[in-house]
Amino acid sequence: MKYRILLLLTLSFLANSCATYYEQSIELQRMIAAGQFESADKLLASDKKGEEGKNRLLYFLNRGVVSFMNGENELSNNYFNKADYYIEDYTKNIGNEALALITNPMIKPYKPEDFEAVMVHYYKAINYIYLKNYEGALIECRRVNILLQKFNEKYKKNKNKYNRDAFAHTMMGLVYEASGNTNDAFIAYRNALEIYEEDYTSLFGVSAPEQLKKDILRTAYELGFGTELKFYEEKFGMQHEITNPDEGSLVFFWLNGFGPVKDEWSINFMNTGYNNGWITLVNEEHGLSFPIYIGDYSRDEQSSFKNLSFLRVAFPKYVERKPFFNSANISADGENYPLELSQNINALGFQCLQDRMFREIATGIARLAAKKALEATARNENENLGAVLSIINAATEKADTRNWQSLPYSISYCRVPLSEGTHQVQLNVSGRMQKTENFTFNIKKGQTSFFAFHNLESEQIRQ
Repeated sequence: MKYRILLLLTLSFLANSCATYYEQSIELQRMIAAGQFESADKLLASDKKGEEGKNRLLYFLNRGVVSFMNGENELSNNYFNKADYYIEDYTKNIGNEALALITNPMIKPYKPEDFEAVMVHYYKAINYIYLKNYEGALIECRRVNILLQKFNEKYKKNKNKYNRDAFAHTMMGLVYEASGNTNDAFIAYRNALEIYEEDYTSLFGVSAPEQLKKDILRTAYELGFGTELKFYEEKFGMQHEITNPDEGSLVFFWLNGFGPVKDEWSINFMNTGYNNGWITLVNEEHGLSFPIYIGDYSRDEQSSFKNLSFLRVAFPKYVERKPFFNSANISADGENYPLELSQNINALGFQCLQDRMFREIATGIARLAAKKALEATARNENENLGAVLSIINAATEKADTRNWQSLPYSISYCRVPLSEGTHQVQLNVSGRMQKTENFTFNIKKGQTSFFAFHNLESEQIRQ
């Protein structure tokens, strides 16, 4: 009877956890994708366990995005500050770690992917820009690369290839210029160019935007850096165009679509047998071999391990959500300005998960070894208990499919020079369909105005 009770309790647990996080949060994602931000905010506010549960980080991240989309910039940063607190002070709960070792990692509080932690600072920076707090925005931009360096220092093996961020330096340059610090803007632009050329082109297929090159030439000219100006004009194959001092400018950020969602995949390992406290799990297809020490066992327990020919370990994977639009431009005063890709968040997600996959495999193997050790011990004491644990182990083998699903697929930007006064500006997007959005901006002489817009149209994941 007690084995039946244990099995029923396990199946009850599985009934609530077998779905992916995307399936569990589909209503929230539907509202966000439909632009129903007030409804999304009410849905989040109705989650009584949101601030305290194991998904509290995702709760605060989603509330931050929804508030951002509602134009509530201070409130948005309040939520992102709470999320940032849990990222900075994330500590392992021993009880959760032990339980996750014999069930699956979704039992633990959510720990973000490295690029998700970075994106918190992007949103905070844009919020600060809207609030005219340029120093606050600069701090957030600086924290991006500090955070990436911090992450990589803790990885002894299989370090991240995404270890510095070009767009953070670009944003830093834009904000420095807007605040009148041309010298630091030039340095930030130059650093961004280096990272685009050395990292982003090969890793993410993102080249240095033409606007970044123009900004380098302009700031070099304004600073009187003749040697640098000549060097970059020759490097870029373009000449600096002197701007009108009576003009202002509009920096337009275009957020497009939605980033990837997590699903699950698994690897089958062949157990080569028990030998002096060790088992070796092998997958020839992926060229993987993991010797695992599980301790000394009796002859009967050793026999149990020998009988385990094939074992399945579950891992997370990303599924792309392709945006409807693949190009956009800004129309103003009869001129068109292309919005250039500067941050491919979808590619960041895939790269970060790939970089940590061997670390994830090692954790998954440890989880599997712990499960099988318990199963072998239980089977030696009682065949029925061993059978129950075998069913539980198979049923609870699950990857952590949680992720921040309201992030955009990509970010593009452009700078539009405009005379002082009120201007009608159009955002023209194209791809699977064409669409136009109209905006009005009040431009002031010698000043930079910023604006961010998110096109929400994106493919849905088939269930």
